[in-house]
Amino acid sequence: MDTRNLLDEWLRLGSRQVATNGIELRVVDHGDGPAVVFCHGFPELGFSWRHQVFALAEAGFRTLTPDMRGYGGSSRPDRIEDYDIAALCTDLVGVLDDADIEDAIFVGHDWGASVVWQLAVRHPDRVRAVAGLSVPATPRSAAPPLPILRSRLGEDFYMCWFQEPGVADAALASDVRRTLLQDDVVSARDLLNGNGSEMVAPAWLSEAELSYYIETFTTTGFTGGLNYYRNIDRNWGLAAHLADAKIHQPTLFIAGSQDAVIRFTPSSKMTSVLSDLRASIVLDGAGHWIQQERAAEVSAALIDFARSIG
Repeated sequence: MDTRNLLDEWLRLGSRQVATNGIELRVVDHGDGPAVVFCHGFPELGFSWRHQVFALAEAGFRTLTPDMRGYGGSSRPDRIEDYDIAALCTDLVGVLDDADIEDAIFVGHDWGASVVWQLAVRHPDRVRAVAGLSVPATPRSAAPPLPILRSRLGEDFYMCWFQEPGVADAALASDVRRTLLQDDVVSARDLLNGNGSEMVAPAWLSEAELSYYIETFTTTGFTGGLNYYRNIDRNWGLAAHLADAKIHQPTLFIAGSQDAVIRFTPSSKMTSVLSDLRASIVLDGAGHWIQQERAAEVSAALIDFARSIG
């Protein structure tokens, strides 16, 4: 387990505001060499990739790490539809354009994984390779996902509970520390269980690092990230023309054996979507926040993968 406190080093890197697709993204640009773009999920920040940013830069790569649309120092548009998959993918193309980079290896965790899988088929000329963490690539469902999720997992399933604007937003913001420290979340009850002031940060997250997250989300709230979930059915419709699309770039999948996501989104069908899956790595005993919890192992796997691409 990598337990280094990288907050001060991360803040010293600085960042720049990148104008893209009608918004601005705060981007940390570190290192020199072939480009690797890191895309975080919910509720995370570009800071979630701190271990990998330093490790890959040291290994000879240029890393570009945005706070995704709706998070941290990036723009937070008001409209729900401004967070659909087409917009999120176009944002990332703009990050490459701003850096004058033709293509890059894209690495995503959680929602970031969903975005980079889609980016590979929407903008294949800009994606050299893809690594997804926690959320596997899956074939397009035969019907919109939300009715399926409701029928199988109920209205209390967290993705379903997130749908009503303002409800989850207020509940999650009422105790930011609790929200950020919840693990193995499947239902609304899981998210709202406990008192944040009594919860202890895991060994892989220092109090200073946790405070950075808390201060940021106290300022921004969670609505931007929740709006990703509110576009799930819209994204399904927008991807109709890509129903049979395959990802032909080299790919890598990494997950923790204890991650709740792979229980309801199994990885068994990935090979029907990925034609060049180089490896599917499951880290025994690891949970959802894998790039932080098992930082050294994830960094090593990503470096090996990136080097294999050339």
